[in-house]
Amino acid sequence: MSDKEKKAFALRINPALLKEIERWAVDEFRSTNGQIEYILNEAVKSRNRKSIKKDNDTTSQ
Repeated sequence: MSDKEKKAFALRINPALLKEIERWAVDEFRSTNGQIEYILNEAVKSRNRKSIKKDNDTTSQ
């Protein structure tokens, strides 16, 4: 996705949490913004996988 397709928005975040994300981003060679986007994408993927598994478990009973 190009930067023109992305939506910008303000994020209020605890300074200590931001510092940890900045350190994590450096470790993984990403920008802070890129790291936050990566974390959010992984969380959504994980949630979707759990939702699919939960749906499969309830329909197979």
